[in-house]
Amino acid sequence: MFNIVLISPEHPGNVGNISRTCVLTESRLHLIRPFKFDFSNKSLKKAGIDYWDKLDLVVHDSLDEFYTYVKDKNIYLIETGSDKNYADISYKDGDYFIFGREKEGIEKEILDKYKEKIYTIPMTNKLNRSLNLANSVAIVLYEGLRQNNFKI
Repeated sequence: MFNIVLISPEHPGNVGNISRTCVLTESRLHLIRPFKFDFSNKSLKKAGIDYWDKLDLVVHDSLDEFYTYVKDKNIYLIETGSDKNYADISYKDGDYFIFGREKEGIEKEILDKYKEKIYTIPMTNKLNRSLNLANSVAIVLYEGLRQNNFKI
């Protein structure tokens, strides 16, 4: 099982898409507060998330709480601008893949702390924007599944 980590997600629609991907791949979703949207049942239902009860979800109140939770686990930060390609990771059961906020990405202090663990999804810079967060999660997650013979 892989672990998808979202730091302060901003859009419930992205969380919904990522949640569905996690349910269908038996991956665990970690959400780190603060959230940039209303996390109530009403908001989730409005976003079309009717499978929330099937999601393996862990909510962390802060980055410090998350760091304590993962201790010495294997983590990877997925961020634009790295010279290391996400497909070059040797994906193993239990790995954690950390994604930042939709607009700002992962905070500099986190990137500085884990410099050697930053990987990117190659893309052009024609739009001065990156891929949608839910798409990025799916790309990385399915590479991990592919490397592990799609053991779901």
